[in-house]
Amino acid sequence: MVEGLVGITSTGETLRVREVWSENLDAEFELIRNVVEEFPYIAMDTEFPGVVARPIGNFKNSREYHYKALKMNVDMLKLIQLGLTFTDAKGNLPRWQGELCVWQFNFRGFRLTEDVYAQDSIELLKQSGIDFHVNEHRGIDVQRFGELLMCSGIVLNEDIHWITFHSGYDFGYLLKILTCLPLPASEAEFFALLNIYFPNVYDIKYLMKFCDNLHGGLNKLAETLDVQRIGPQHQAGSDSLLTSFTFIKLSDKYFSGISGVSKHRGILYGLGVDSTQSDWIKTDNSNC
Repeated sequence: MVEGLVGITSTGETLRVREVWSENLDAEFELIRNVVEEFPYIAMDTEFPGVVARPIGNFKNSREYHYKALKMNVDMLKLIQLGLTFTDAKGNLPRWQGELCVWQFNFRGFRLTEDVYAQDSIELLKQSGIDFHVNEHRGIDVQRFGELLMCSGIVLNEDIHWITFHSGYDFGYLLKILTCLPLPASEAEFFALLNIYFPNVYDIKYLMKFCDNLHGGLNKLAETLDVQRIGPQHQAGSDSLLTSFTFIKLSDKYFSGISGVSKHRGILYGLGVDSTQSDWIKTDNSNC
């Protein structure tokens, strides 16, 4: 049996956050390839070492500044964890060996003794239960992960819908892994790449703009909508599951279902056409 936190859903079913390490990476991707066609809505969350740098100099506008900050930090830092939750359009989860499934990928490469990081962000991750020593020894090589992700059927696929919360940095890290390159120099190039690899993206933080009196981070929104959390905050698997459940609830309550959010596809909170916000920059605790 694969490792992972086990919880009970509000309907009384057993759910496991499947921990993915180097030794079971191939087997778990095989499971993912088998479920993606039936469960094409993918909620995603990442954990990373925070935001450590701000660009200096003259910028044409705040939009340019925000993207430069994202690029500077993503290029410099390393992904720690990725959570993926698959559902169908009604919010049903895949099942394996009698358990509902969520995936949590743990990466190696980040070292507390060598890499830069934001101290408060790392403390939050430690408190959530992330063991950086274990990640260093059992974690996934990001290059191998990128190879498997490319042939998994979940990227470069117009039938897949990505569900996120305030996800500029999340997609930044995934694009860095998929392309094996630093992020593009311009925001326009970034969105061109995003639309190739992730044709259908929904950012809940942006969707909240069209809902009366909804403010704050993911946890506050989930509490407002009475969405159950399973697992600890600041672990990517649990956060991706909460993102998924919250999206379904939000869509049903404010948009008459998932079809109602389609006109907001492809817009990330605080970037691109939504770049008028000045307080968007995400640290890994912005979902509080």
